[in-house]
Amino acid sequence: MKFYFVRHGKTEWNLEGRFQGASGDSPLLEESYQEIEALGHFLKNIPLDTIYSSDLMRAQKTAQLLADAAELDLDINYSQDLREWQLGKLEGAKIATMTAIYPSQMSAFQHNLAKFNDRQFEAESIYQTTTRVKNFIKTFADKKVEHVLIVGHGANLTASIRSLLGYEPALLRAQGGLKNLSLTVLETEDFENFNCLLWNDKSYLDDKIH
Repeated sequence: MKFYFVRHGKTEWNLEGRFQGASGDSPLLEESYQEIEALGHFLKNIPLDTIYSSDLMRAQKTAQLLADAAELDLDINYSQDLREWQLGKLEGAKIATMTAIYPSQMSAFQHNLAKFNDRQFEAESIYQTTTRVKNFIKTFADKKVEHVLIVGHGANLTASIRSLLGYEPALLRAQGGLKNLSLTVLETEDFENFNCLLWNDKSYLDDKIH
């Protein structure tokens, strides 16, 4: 089975440099629509069986526009399990401001999650945010589908996907986060071992495949 993970389109809060977790939601920027259309055209080449999306509006809108652009005659299934990391007191705050106040903690959140103190910000733990997605993915072991499109969020998907690949907490975001509207593809046969076929890819924008 193959999973095609897409981070939602760029939003106003992304542009403003604000933390946007499960309790924050801002509209997609106009510039996102062209990229969504381009990705949708690329997805036409993939025999997708089903679409799942976070139920947060920025992901819902991205999933709907992708389905339209890809001309997919499929219902979109929305799930709270695919929501962004619940960031507690960080929600809506400027990243630059929080970095000035909590430099070591913001560095940990960006590069070494093993050192991130979620309790300090009343945020979801690494275990909580990754486990809900990993458990969600494993429900597909009993479903008769081969190609699954999943639309979600940057911090959560980055950590959750790399957790599925077997990385330790310190390395879950060591290579940085997923870009808006990037495509990441995982493949599995037993739902215990996952292979990464494509990571954080936007080559669809120049019609090239890595």
